[in-house]
Amino acid sequence: MKNVILVVLSVAILSSAAPVVAGVIDRACRKADRTAASPQLCSCIQKVANSSLSFVERRKVAKWFDDPHSAQVTRQSDKRSDEDLWLRYRAFGELAQASCK
Repeated sequence: MKNVILVVLSVAILSSAAPVVAGVIDRACRKADRTAASPQLCSCIQKVANSSLSFVERRKVAKWFDDPHSAQVTRQSDKRSDEDLWLRYRAFGELAQASCK
């Protein structure tokens, strides 16, 4: 899980300037204190999250930046809702990786 978050954060180090979109993912990204987490990258990831995840999902995913273990718990969960969230999260990560270069 940590690798997925790191990939999402580090793939777009050289991203072009994105409009400022304040949100929970953006704030969690900036707060994560990772060297690749530039304001432009975090804003881009937030923009992708806005189009890929519901508000509730964004809030849950933002918590994973501080607690990657909870993401792992969700990934390994047998609950259908957690499985669905994980699939949407993976799709979000792939889209962010492709979009935030």
